[in-house]
Parts: sequence; C-alpha cells; structure tokens
Amino acid sequence: MLRKIVRLAALFFLSACTTVPITGRSQLSLVSDSEINSLAATQYREVIAKGPLSTNAQQIAMVRRVGQRIQAGVESYFRQQNASDQLAGYQWEFNVIKDDKQQNAWCMPGGKVAVYTGILPITQDETGLAVVMGHEIAHAVAKHGSERMSQGLVQQFGGQALSAVLAKNSPATQEMALQAFGVGSQLGMLKYGRNQESEADHLGLIFMALAGYNPQGAIAFWQRMDARENAAAPPEFLSTHPSNGTRIANIQRELPEARKYYKPR
Repeated sequence: MLRKIVRLAALFFLSACTTVPITGRSQLSLVSDSEINSLAATQYREVIAKGPLSTNAQQIAMVRRVGQRIQAGVESYFRQQNASDQLAGYQWEFNVIKDDKQQNAWCMPGGKVAVYTGILPITQDETGLAVVMGHEIAHAVAKHGSERMSQGLVQQFGGQALSAVLAKNSPATQEMALQAFGVGSQLGMLKYGRNQESEADHLGLIFMALAGYNPQGAIAFWQRMDARENAAAPPEFLSTHPSNGTRIANIQRELPEARKYYKPR
C-alpha cells in the first residue's frame, strides 16, 4: 500500500512539472497559469491604485518604451519556438510608481510590471533599465511565482489534496501567493531563491538582447548597484539573492550566449 501511495505521489508531481524556457530546468507547478495570473492581476490593481504613480512624462514614456521592446522580444522568441501558448493570458502593463527611496522593480505573472522611480538614477539610461526590466520579466516568464507558491503548498499541506485546496481559491491560498516564507522554512528556501535570481539574470540578458539592448550593459549596471549597497550586507549564504560579485561573474560567463540574440537598433 505504501509503495502504491509513493508511486501515485511520484506520478502526480511528475505530471505537475514544467520546463523553464532557455535554461531547460524542470520545475514544480501545481498552480494553473490562469489562476496565478488572476491572483497577480488582482494584487497589481491594488498596488497601482495605492500608488502614487509618477506623473513624469519622460519617465513613463521610457519605462513603457523599454517594456514594450522587451515584450516584443519575448513574444518573438516564444513564437520562434512554437511556444506562444506559454504566454497565453498575458495582458502586459507597465507603470511607474513614484517612490524615490525604493530602488526596485517587479513583474507579476501575466506581465504586470512596476518600476519605482528610486531605481532610475542607478539604471541611468534605457540600457540600464532594460537590465532591470528584462530580469523582472524573466521571473514572470520562467513562472517563478507559480513555482514558489507550489513549494509553499507542498510545505503547508503535505499529503492533502492540493488540487482541492487550489480549486477553492481561499483567502489563505491567495495570501500564500504573496507572502514570504516563515522563519521555520526560510533558510531552507534561500538557495532556491538564489537559483531563481540567477536564472532570471540569465533569461533577462537574452530578453534585453532580443529587444535590441546591448547585454554588456548588465555588467556596468551591477557594478553601479554594488557601489551603492551597504558594506554590511548579509553573507551570501543568508541571502535570497546572489552577491553582486557572483552575479557579475555569472553574467560574464553568459554574455557570449546573449550576444547571439543581439541586433542593435
């Protein structure tokens, strides 16, 4: 009986695995694209409604121009791979949130992008912004949000019927899609988070190159970011992100691949 349960569980998780584009990594995906995109769209509307949104026409135009070029590059790549269905349900949006203290940007599943004004002095120009937006869009395209939520479902519900939990779309399920892991499981998930970050760097290089931005610019951006960060940053093994030094080294190794996709505009 135990062996039968184990076999059934193995078959279930194998059937719930998907493959990350470009890297080919296998990932757990217990949440449907339509459900995660719906949750993301709801949260995005709430964040954008709170704002405040930037009224700087130049900033808004630049973010939307870079975003739309990367969007076109991503869609072109998937079309060439006969995999446009993986972008089904995407409704791209690009907004600028006025917060000069937030050196940040993000992309929710379904192509919902926000860039904070605080990151713009570091990006400096369109190429630097393409590094950031390519990286964040890569998180969405690689379905990292769904993967994280799936890991959380496995941790929280164990052997329970996960499909039933998801089908109810309860407040707890919605919260799980957005909240950070608790202290008990956080350290165990840190390397997992770093792997996602490195993967997003890799895909982001290719996406910015497809958009016509020189991927070499990623090195300069991360050097600028490194110069601004606090010297008392936590050790890499206690961080969800790779150190900037590790990041730069990885990007330098991946540049030859990204250059194959680069056609200057």
